[in-house]
Amino acid sequence: MSTFSWVKGHGTENDFVILPDPDGSVHGELDTAVVRFLCDRHAGLGADGVLRVIQGGKQSYVEDGGDWFMDYRNADGSIAEMCGNGVRVFVKYLAEAGLIDGKPVRVGTRAGVKEVAQNDDGTLTVDMGAPKLPAAAGVVVEANGHQWPALHVDMGNPHAVAFVDSLAEPGNLCDQPTWTPTEAFPQGVNVEFVVRRDAHDVQMRVHERGAGETRSCGTGTCAVTVAAARQARDELPVTYRVGVPGGEVTVTWRADNHLELTGPAVLHARGEFDRAWLGI
Repeated sequence: MSTFSWVKGHGTENDFVILPDPDGSVHGELDTAVVRFLCDRHAGLGADGVLRVIQGGKQSYVEDGGDWFMDYRNADGSIAEMCGNGVRVFVKYLAEAGLIDGKPVRVGTRAGVKEVAQNDDGTLTVDMGAPKLPAAAGVVVEANGHQWPALHVDMGNPHAVAFVDSLAEPGNLCDQPTWTPTEAFPQGVNVEFVVRRDAHDVQMRVHERGAGETRSCGTGTCAVTVAAARQARDELPVTYRVGVPGGEVTVTWRADNHLELTGPAVLHARGEFDRAWLGI
């Protein structure tokens, strides 16, 4: 095909290009250069990542692709396992395209199947699954000449959560913070910096591997909730309000150890690209 359709959306300003490809015939194996071009904020459409929409039974990446599979790529073209904001935008697209009804939908990801429910107020709630706390201890992250101890939380993708006195301390998060021991995150890591606003109310900034500083990170808000609840020795279930530069979400750490992420999703643009325009 000489042209392909796209849709643009965001969840708390964590933005994505959505590529409808129900039977996997439009894009084949999604090309890294195409992803980088589409995400380029000067030459392309501009986004933190690309979400390709494939029927669960038409993909070959995982054993259980759910009802619909979210083939998620970071802005640099690298593969990502999961995205809590992205999956809400993904389901928002499915609903507006008439591909699902009002019932919860099973979305396949490289971090397993996630069930997503549409709420009456327009928000969406994602069962993000149970967090993992790898045994590796003593993680320290460094940014802007400062160091902080960090908690390693795995939400299907890796996170290092550090509590700071001020969100200005980490400085420019376009650059990847460093960490020790380096072997703790062989595939890279998302790093969250957090301040407490109240007992169950926190604010964060994040550097996402493969994307730089983003306005929000869904799996990151879950990792932050785990770290904050552990620090406060909260009993489960517990709900946190998590502020991000692009808005606010709520995360509930349920008694069954699963985390539920609730937040908005918005679709705001659509169009077509001619492959000849890509120039790659």
